[in-house]
Amino acid sequence: MAGMDAFIDRLDPDMYVVTAAVAGDRAGCLVGFASQCSIEPVRFVVWLSKANRTYRVARTASRLAVHLLTREQRALAELFGGETGDRTDKFARVRSRRETGGTVVLEDAAAWFVGTVVSRTDGGDHVGFVLEPEAWGAREDTGGTPLLRLSDATSISPGHPAD
Repeated sequence: MAGMDAFIDRLDPDMYVVTAAVAGDRAGCLVGFASQCSIEPVRFVVWLSKANRTYRVARTASRLAVHLLTREQRALAELFGGETGDRTDKFARVRSRRETGGTVVLEDAAAWFVGTVVSRTDGGDHVGFVLEPEAWGAREDTGGTPLLRLSDATSISPGHPAD
């Protein structure tokens, strides 16, 4: 697949923090594979690595929360991308609240939505969670601030254990 590098290396997608909560267990991770996938109805897909704790919690979650970060929020990206929930309570270090269906929302995110999981798709080492948004919000003070992109986060080493 080395030939695909000429295509993939040109991509610089937005980065997201995805959170999941089930029966008092909560998890969250930094995600680079995500996109709107339908206009009517509006749907969004996030791809979670099978290697991380967030995927293990999300497997049985009915809802997930998806958060956009700005470039100034690199520390938040490092926490959710460079630490594993297997060893660190990430939520003890951030401002968060319960939202629709008990999902955890990061209060400092530039924008967020909670979506109902309408399907899951195995894509190899990641599983796609197709979400139908049901609640959302944004901070007014971050409207013109550039979003965190893959190129801003490439130096963050994944916190989940290696297989």
